[in-house]
Amino acid sequence: MHPVNGWTGRTACALQSALRMSNEAFAAHLGIATRTVGGWHQKPTVRPKSEMQQLLDAALDRASDDARSRFAQLTGSAPATEATDAELRLLDDPDITAALDWLDQHAGWEPGGSRHAVAVRLARLDLRELQDRRARRTRVSQRDLADALAAYYGASTTDHGRYTARVGDQAVQTSVLTHPDWLDLDCPLIPQHDRLTVVSASPDAELILDVEASDPAIERLAAALAMRTRLINNPLYQLHSIDIAKGRIGGSASVAHFVQYALTMDLLEGELTDALASGLQAVPGSLPLRDRYLPNLASVVDISTRLCAGGALALTAIARPADPFRGEPDYLLLVQERSGHVLNANRRLAVIPKGFHQPLADVRADAQIGVTLRREMEEELFGRDDVDSTVTSQRSADPLHPSRLSEPMRWLTESPGRLRMECTGFGLNLVSGNYEFASLIVIEDEEFWDRFGGMIEANWESSSLRRYSTTDTDLLTELITDVAWSNEGLFAMTQGLHRLAEIGGPRVKVPPIEWEIRR
Repeated sequence: MHPVNGWTGRTACALQSALRMSNEAFAAHLGIATRTVGGWHQKPTVRPKSEMQQLLDAALDRASDDARSRFAQLTGSAPATEATDAELRLLDDPDITAALDWLDQHAGWEPGGSRHAVAVRLARLDLRELQDRRARRTRVSQRDLADALAAYYGASTTDHGRYTARVGDQAVQTSVLTHPDWLDLDCPLIPQHDRLTVVSASPDAELILDVEASDPAIERLAAALAMRTRLINNPLYQLHSIDIAKGRIGGSASVAHFVQYALTMDLLEGELTDALASGLQAVPGSLPLRDRYLPNLASVVDISTRLCAGGALALTAIARPADPFRGEPDYLLLVQERSGHVLNANRRLAVIPKGFHQPLADVRADAQIGVTLRREMEEELFGRDDVDSTVTSQRSADPLHPSRLSEPMRWLTESPGRLRMECTGFGLNLVSGNYEFASLIVIEDEEFWDRFGGMIEANWESSSLRRYSTTDTDLLTELITDVAWSNEGLFAMTQGLHRLAEIGGPRVKVPPIEWEIRR
């Protein structure tokens, strides 16, 4: 069972993982320095000296049958299983390694401590229980989340409040905290109006994770490995200040990394959903992570003192000519059901495109919200895998250069008036503190649908793509009041439809939509 060509750093680390030992424990087990084990993780191709090879041979010989079996699976000398795939990712996946390193640093553990903790948790996980938990979470509706957060945070003492839309005689409440000055922005997403600026990164060195905070992070990593959830450590724009008014979005942002968000703020949604699925009330003291990271409305609004990541999402409306079967001219609206493999808002309804606001190639230029939306259109609607950083590494100097655009996007940008992009509203989502730039994308030229309608296809982030007509008032009313929405998706949908009714002319026959802020 010993490696045929001798031990390398990679196979030594595989033995450590099979034995489920931390760096310190594995070093003590072999009788060597901890830094030697750390060196194997940093240089997986290195070949230890002959005396070290003998120590590793002896350690494998002494290992239990279960540990030998795990080692054989990790090194490819036994048939792979789902658990083996997860353990291989734990060993080799650079994004998982980045998350483990970040957790070691902020939990105050020696290098390798979090890897060991995740390996132990992974061995204990029951895949059926994880599937059942996912199913229970889907039964917690958008309305349940909004009501629970309203109860947790109570009344606002400022002009900020929870966004509520009235559709005809029905009201739909969201968890998006907003302000009258942040709604009906009608802000063209062009450089003169789209003005976020980048400032120096804000270090997170002062963030200390105790057991109460680090244990859910360990659980998140183990579950992500077991369920094959994608976790990619991409850079994210972190908001520090905002300057938002009608026709203008501005403020400042720095660059953070996804693992910091995934192991802190993004855990709040799962904690809340699990509590509601179990019949618990969301009150201060019952949600430890929320009590820690987002305890009151003041902490939500004060984005300068916390990690505030987020994104841009847009209602897409495509003009279509009259049709003998469908009837009069209209706009086609696209709505997605999010995949179960995304980290947040999975299995929820959302507008499309929807993505994290993050740099693609140029940190300063990409800070414009319009750049993120154009990238997301290419990725989520027009099939550009090379701009999807969860699929491939970014090597192009200018991924959105005209020469690289998809055929539909090139056509849209060739002539003025074919594509209209606006930011319609801004809010802070109480679910996890994210910022949300709700937007509207309107393809005005009817020729687009005839030319490219068959090329529109959602990517892996969606499990399905739905079509609606702006002349079908009944179906749109039913859609808006569906409790399967994500809160940010409903925010963008209603703000987008409200604006589309103002500019779309006779081809838009949506029910009257008005908003109010509940404090």
